[in-house]
Amino acid sequence: VNKTLDRVRQFLAKSLEEVPEGEDAFLWVTDFPMFEWNPEEKRLEALHHPFTAPNPDQIHDLKNANAQAYDIVLNGVEIGGGSLRIYRSDVQSEVFAAIGLSEEEARSKFGYLLDAFQLGAPPHGGIAYGLDRLVMMLAGASSIRDVIAFPKTAGATCLLTEAPGDVNDQQLKELHIQRRAPDPKTEE
Repeated sequence: VNKTLDRVRQFLAKSLEEVPEGEDAFLWVTDFPMFEWNPEEKRLEALHHPFTAPNPDQIHDLKNANAQAYDIVLNGVEIGGGSLRIYRSDVQSEVFAAIGLSEEEARSKFGYLLDAFQLGAPPHGGIAYGLDRLVMMLAGASSIRDVIAFPKTAGATCLLTEAPGDVNDQQLKELHIQRRAPDPKTEE
């Protein structure tokens, strides 16, 4: 719904000439909720990502807490976003539980991170600017697909995180993808 309303807002603003030509308007968006409800899976999902720190004043009610996340918008286009990150193992485990990850699944997927937090990771955060979105705007392109950068490696993998990782059967079902073992007779 939010994405659709955003498109309607942008269309109307342009059609009604509410956005002055040649002027740039910046906006910081803050106070995002930590989670949103996924009605199909009947569970909470991290709105930003599951590593975003909750507002420390709201941690006692984690499922209703706001995230320490922020976006920067230029002329109605998000050009950057980031968050303060979780740096405590206990808080990270609570967030994983809130989004429905079992302890075993959390350890399997993110054990390296939980272990690192046990060693005393400092508070940290960041922001990632969408250089490709800025290039899109500067080039006058209508789609980010016209200017998007190449993957991290030729095989579209990340050497640091070893992504992409395994996907579960529910994710494959949502994308209508079926796994099949290769036929050993045709592989030589």
